[in-house]
Amino acid sequence: MPLYLYDDAQARTFEPFAATRPVSELCAGAMLTRQRWVHLAGMPAAGSLAAPHLRDFAEPGAPPVVDRVPAGSWIANSRCVPAAAAWPAADILLCLGRVAAVRAARPAEARECEAGRLALDALAPPGGTRAEIGGRWIEAVWDYVGGLPEQLAADIPVVAAALTLDDAAQGAVTRIGGHPLYLERGATVEPHVVFDLRAGPVLVRRGATVQAFTRVVGPCAVGEGSTVVADRIAASSIGERCKVHGELSVSIVLGYTNKSHDGFVGHSYLGRWVNIGAGTITSNLKNTYGAVQLWTPGGVRDTGLTFLGSLIGDYARTGIGMRLTTGTVIGAGANVIGASAPKYVPPFAWGDAGGDGTGDGYDTFALDKFIEVAARQMARREVALDEGGRRHLTSTHAHALTARGSPAR
Repeated sequence: MPLYLYDDAQARTFEPFAATRPVSELCAGAMLTRQRWVHLAGMPAAGSLAAPHLRDFAEPGAPPVVDRVPAGSWIANSRCVPAAAAWPAADILLCLGRVAAVRAARPAEARECEAGRLALDALAPPGGTRAEIGGRWIEAVWDYVGGLPEQLAADIPVVAAALTLDDAAQGAVTRIGGHPLYLERGATVEPHVVFDLRAGPVLVRRGATVQAFTRVVGPCAVGEGSTVVADRIAASSIGERCKVHGELSVSIVLGYTNKSHDGFVGHSYLGRWVNIGAGTITSNLKNTYGAVQLWTPGGVRDTGLTFLGSLIGDYARTGIGMRLTTGTVIGAGANVIGASAPKYVPPFAWGDAGGDGTGDGYDTFALDKFIEVAARQMARREVALDEGGRRHLTSTHAHALTARGSPAR
């Protein structure tokens, strides 16, 4: 029975990331949500039910976005982070008492799914058996950051169990504390690196390099082909092919993102193909030590978190020396410069808003120029922007401008 991931209406508000990707393709802890469900189910994902403007979304390993799911399929909610070790023998899977996945008794049609308002329990077979799988729910986009250290500590041993580890390299590294260090075969750890394992485990994947004079503090995961350089990397999840220089704390870096220079990033989420300019600094704690407020599509909300930095969407870029205050949201594809940014930067914004606090002072990144820059950026990592990728970016750009009601200038 095939597996599908479903972005409900709440998931589709998870900006700035829902503008460019299904929520199942966001990282929670050390794994994408889709990878977590695939691991639990023991089968690949056949598709995702996501917003219509994501029709052409494609990344390695990601299933296609579909508009119909056949009867008999499993449909799992993308906001659920399951914790079970094995798929239960049941028709309905619950997480904390709420329906997380069902074996659909009938097809799910596009008209039901296009706004994300389909209730999964409406597809469940009458009298179907139920089983609790445990885990947690992502109720708001900041929950990915708020629960990161605990999720990493639980995930890292699970991920490491499926890898070929380099036990011989363990004797050549400096460690503090008793939690495990997992070095996948093909990882490089230079001399004078310290692994601080007092608070949790550390995983370094194949092709990754930890350069000299770096302190890696667990729980922490460094993805395939990534490089971390000469500072303190703590309680963070770094995806594949990233470059991270400077202090990084309690943050997720989704993949192919470049932070090659100094500048503190804390309690933040950086999307895919992000470029952080030299000296860009995030604030993750208010001077009053109060809860951080954050822009959402439904208005500014109190997150309840004392520590929260910036959420930066796919393909966004910051200029040199930029300061980002607590709870800053930078939309996908934005290219922003200046001494500081407002608390909300719209997707595909361009230039310097003058710090007016609203994000209204930006021009819009014209589509042809944006795609030209994206293709050039991807080529630097030997990745080609193909026609499908161009269609995807065109669609997301149009969707963002429609939502903003602003033409490109």
